[in-house]
Amino acid sequence: MLLLLDNETIVTLRSLRYSVNMGRPKEHDTETGEALLDAAEQIVENDGMTGLSVRRVADLAGTTTRAVYAVFGSKEGLIVALGRRTFNLLAHAMDELPTSDDPASDLVEAGVRVFRTLVVNHPALFKIGLQHRDVPPQLVQQFSAEAENAWFRLGSRFQRLAEQHLLGDQTIHDAPVQFHALCEGLAAVDLRGLLPGGREECLWREALGALIRGFRPTSIERGASHEGSVQSADPAASPNTDRARWSSPAAARSVMARK
Repeated sequence: MLLLLDNETIVTLRSLRYSVNMGRPKEHDTETGEALLDAAEQIVENDGMTGLSVRRVADLAGTTTRAVYAVFGSKEGLIVALGRRTFNLLAHAMDELPTSDDPASDLVEAGVRVFRTLVVNHPALFKIGLQHRDVPPQLVQQFSAEAENAWFRLGSRFQRLAEQHLLGDQTIHDAPVQFHALCEGLAAVDLRGLLPGGREECLWREALGALIRGFRPTSIERGASHEGSVQSADPAASPNTDRARWSSPAAARSVMARK
């Protein structure tokens, strides 16, 4: 049956259809995105990056591949989102960690309660975000901003050591790199189950405490260090802006090559 409508009626119907489409709620929200990331993280933890696929993530999350593409755009976008999650978790945990009048103890707590907690609870994120295992460099660069954000928070903890002249001859740039290197080494051994059962946290605290105590100047050096100016963790306030970055080992290597 042919329905004849005048021009005014047609315009009204078109406007109604447009308003209905515009008012439709988003099909995939933040909750969907988090569920997909949880699924992807679980797959990588169990089967490595080779086991990660859009189909497997969708199936494990109880949704469709369309949802994965709608939220992340591609498998590569999903990997980048996992990298960003790594450093967002680190930054948030660092912000939530209370401080005391002992910056050395606070750094030990940062290593144990922030870094180790991430490693134990999210081993897949540790491998993706920090070790870049099977992650192409071009994808690593896409979560570099989040990595820099977390790195700055760690640097601010070392700034407190510098203010109390507890870094000795270490620079505000080098000391966090040494701290991170020790944390990553402890994490690798911890994940392989090579630390004595029940003493993992204790050994982390002892190792990190020994490193930080080793930064302290001798009595002779201490008098000289008090005469000098305190280093700044702010890259804009320091003449040396070359900082090791969690997001790019290649960048750190290029810095060393220039020196």
